[in-house]
Amino acid sequence: MSKPETNLKVHVPYDDLRQWLAEADKLGEVRTANGYSWETEIGMAAELLQHKDSAPVGVFDNIPGAPKGFRVMTNFFGAQRQNMTLGFPPHLDKVELSEAFLKHFQTIVNNPIPHEVVETGPVMENIMEGDDVDVTKFPTPVWHDGDQGNRYIGTGSFNVTQDPEEGWINAGTYRVMIHDKKRVGFFISPGKHGRVHRDKYEFANKPMPVCIVIGGDPLTFLMGCSEVPYGVCEFDIAGAYRGRAMKVVKGKHTGLPFPADAEIVLEGFVQPGNRQVEGPFGEWTGYYASDARPEPVLDIKAIYHRNDPIILGCPPQRPPEEQARYRAVMRSALLKQELQKVGLPDVTACWCHEVGGSRQLTAVSIKQRYPGHATQAGHLAAMCRSVAYAGKYVIVVDDDIDVADLDQLMWAVCTRSDPATAIDIIKNAWSTPLDPSIGPEKRERNDFTNSRAIINACRPFHWRNQYPEVNMPKPETARLTKELFGWMLEGKEMSRNRK
Repeated sequence: MSKPETNLKVHVPYDDLRQWLAEADKLGEVRTANGYSWETEIGMAAELLQHKDSAPVGVFDNIPGAPKGFRVMTNFFGAQRQNMTLGFPPHLDKVELSEAFLKHFQTIVNNPIPHEVVETGPVMENIMEGDDVDVTKFPTPVWHDGDQGNRYIGTGSFNVTQDPEEGWINAGTYRVMIHDKKRVGFFISPGKHGRVHRDKYEFANKPMPVCIVIGGDPLTFLMGCSEVPYGVCEFDIAGAYRGRAMKVVKGKHTGLPFPADAEIVLEGFVQPGNRQVEGPFGEWTGYYASDARPEPVLDIKAIYHRNDPIILGCPPQRPPEEQARYRAVMRSALLKQELQKVGLPDVTACWCHEVGGSRQLTAVSIKQRYPGHATQAGHLAAMCRSVAYAGKYVIVVDDDIDVADLDQLMWAVCTRSDPATAIDIIKNAWSTPLDPSIGPEKRERNDFTNSRAIINACRPFHWRNQYPEVNMPKPETARLTKELFGWMLEGKEMSRNRK
């Protein structure tokens, strides 16, 4: 396993989406496409781009039927720009990036920098209210073939809500579908912070104020995707991560804060009991498992947007894809932090695998210290907040296994575990309507639970020192091999001149 660098300094070189785009362009990772339709073609391009880690950012301009200058951007997290997004140098691999993120996150999570309210900002350059409200003005793509024409303006977005009892602000990422000019619907899985807020308003029979930020900066979006602790505002964590307070303005109708330099913001209220069928929408599991169901409707009171606004599109696809990439980096770090906090010793690495959407397949490596250590690690990991939702498989391995390498992980399962003794099952665990393996009968009674398999793929503790020796190069041999022959994998021609 690689060792994290200890002296890395975080430098986040952007505060909004446009500054981020300029930084990505400096890396040579931006491609602009003109004249493609929101009805089909932009969604087709997103499907192509998001499955390849090396693929560039796609910026779509001059979209037929849309006002001039209105754009869509997709595939922000990949190649060197994923390191730039989190403020780290490009030479770090994905596990090193996750470890570096964790080290910085640990220093800031308990020391947030409160957001700063300002009078105005670029997002207030254009304001629609009353009869002028029209969310269909924006070139929102149909992202997937099976979406049946539904347009989801909220994929790279986050919803701002406030706890009606405790007063804290949450920014969470939930899909947002256009119903008509003045209404959108959004789906939130049970247990999510935004859902807790929503349920409290519903129980009190009060309208819920909501602001939906479409085209915020990527760092704040990523914080909205992460398991930030209950009661903590993602704006304040993003500010602490940067080392400078996030500037926000307050909505004219709700008083909720949102980034002053956001691209587009929808502001309105969800009335108790006001629901309309939402979906279908292709989700991160790679299926249409949640189907179409009545979900809350936001009545839009105002739309704020910058000149020439950009929709940040991050539609889920069949994994591995973009969402799985960024969630893997952040969620793996958060899981390691949680395991350390509960006192589990000698956790060397964690990885939430992209092929499982960064949720359904989790790997933890440990340096075994006592009998039962591996079993303890697996059960704790399965129930930590960062991976408890919709998880399925947790694999625990020794510290000589690269947890992010799926081939190494499966090799350990195949050679170090015995199926009859190495697998524990947890039943009735927290899952989601998006899980395609939940059957019709359970769905009818809203029973969205599943089971977890804990696989101990470590060498058996009591005879680990007698386990057969691994047939692989020593670390120093592997490094020298890469130096001598790495050029062969790059398709280059080279030879050594010998005397």
